[in-house]
Amino acid sequence: MPTVHLLDYVAGNVRSLVNAINTVGYSIEWVKKPEDIEHAERLILPGVGHFGHCLRQLAQGGFLEPISRHINQGKPFLGICVGLQALFSGSAEDEDVPGLGVIPGSLTRFDASDKSVPHIGWNSAIVRRLDLDSDKSFYGLHPGSKYYYVHSYAAPYKPGEFESLGWTVASATYGGEEFVGAIGKGNVLATQFHPEKSGVAGLRVIKAFLDQTEPSKESFQVKEAASRPSGLTRRIIACLDVRANDSGDLVVTKGDQYDVREKSSDPTAGQVRNLGKPVDLARRYYQQGADEITFLNITSFRKCPLADLPMLEVLRRTSKTVFVPLTIGGGIRDSIDDDGSKVSALEVATMYFQSGADKVSIGSDAVVAAEEYFARGEKLSETPTSIESISKAYGNQAVVVSADPRRIYVKSPSSTPHHTISTVFPGPEGERFCWYQCTIKGGREGRDLDIRQLLVAVEAMGAGEILLNCIDRDGSNSGFDLELINDAKQAVKIPIIASSGAGNPSHFTEVFEKTSVDAALGAGMFHRGAYSVKDVKTLLSTSGLLVREDEGEL
Repeated sequence: MPTVHLLDYVAGNVRSLVNAINTVGYSIEWVKKPEDIEHAERLILPGVGHFGHCLRQLAQGGFLEPISRHINQGKPFLGICVGLQALFSGSAEDEDVPGLGVIPGSLTRFDASDKSVPHIGWNSAIVRRLDLDSDKSFYGLHPGSKYYYVHSYAAPYKPGEFESLGWTVASATYGGEEFVGAIGKGNVLATQFHPEKSGVAGLRVIKAFLDQTEPSKESFQVKEAASRPSGLTRRIIACLDVRANDSGDLVVTKGDQYDVREKSSDPTAGQVRNLGKPVDLARRYYQQGADEITFLNITSFRKCPLADLPMLEVLRRTSKTVFVPLTIGGGIRDSIDDDGSKVSALEVATMYFQSGADKVSIGSDAVVAAEEYFARGEKLSETPTSIESISKAYGNQAVVVSADPRRIYVKSPSSTPHHTISTVFPGPEGERFCWYQCTIKGGREGRDLDIRQLLVAVEAMGAGEILLNCIDRDGSNSGFDLELINDAKQAVKIPIIASSGAGNPSHFTEVFEKTSVDAALGAGMFHRGAYSVKDVKTLLSTSGLLVREDEGEL
């Protein structure tokens, strides 16, 4: 099996990239020291997180000069995400740190006045090279395909600017801003998107780079671009609540207002509801077209030694065959391991990333941190929270805050200090107003903190995304809480995922048409087989909403 050299400077989830490379028929040689680059024929620089942190790590390790030499010698080089950004002269993310300067220009931050930032999701990469043979592709890119992006900074694209210097550019557009999605010249290819997380479309790009070919478009199982508009798609996420059942086996379960045990009328009354095995279900949803998979470890396996967390193995096995983003939540906090040693939330997150996760989800600890934030007068602590420490190391796009609010009805806004909304769903005594109380411990304990306070606080701490659950709608199959979602979207600029209440595909259409939510999540309706992810996407597409469609086989 031919080899490719991979430079890992603690760049987040590298396991998925390794699995993707293995899938297309190549093995990995790790670059451990600068001298290893001299022996590399093909070199890949992956990356997530902060531009300055990335370049400093490479400089401190002595890698910058060998990377430049490798490129100048005409050897194949692929930069991914921050690996692309490192090739530019600099970035507004850290103006004190220079880039490699292979590509002139500097990266800028997306304008958040009209859209969520970071840019997270599936978008296009349209090749702008006019002289490209109509039968050939640029490293397997197709105008009808979608690719997974997650970033706040990008290289602005101006027609002809890079092309005049010999570069070929594939651009994408987000909220009116056109930017470089991929760029290449000669032996160099760089992608702002993550090909290892872009399903079959991304595997095709990796294979084309490693094979150094421009595949024929006729070999793609992709619809013509005319039938697939460019731009950001509506993300559909499949969520798997994972816990140990009474026999100690890991199972996917689903709660009814967070109660995961069968009801008294069921023959299995009192037992943990078992809806399948996590790895098998994750693979099924990936094959159905899920844009992301989220695992919520609802018991956190607190009594297990840290290095033997069952979810680590779930992630390792899942990431071998599932090439879309994986999020893991549960137990990501400062803790004491079985041997008495202290373990930070950052160390726990690092193990999850190394096992195949792309994002970590933080729940109860985020609520406590938000309470402390407001107690200090809306100021950050001198001691970083888990949100801050993880986002600083891996980027804010790697941190999701999972919120579990529930409605508290009041007769008037003046009867509570919390932010209230006027609701069309009256309370038990006809109340027309409510506020959303944050909870911890799986919804078992309410706190004196409303959802808006939580969102404002965690955005300030560096969270990159919100998973917005709703205890009142959980397991109800009655649709998402649109009032909650619309109110939350007004509070922050970071992306929000709608969760809780989806019972059929029309609920997804409703939430995307009646709110500006960034993604929507389903669980029980998928697990029970009532509907598939494909059913949801088919309805969205026929309703005129843009989705990522099936790419067929590699």
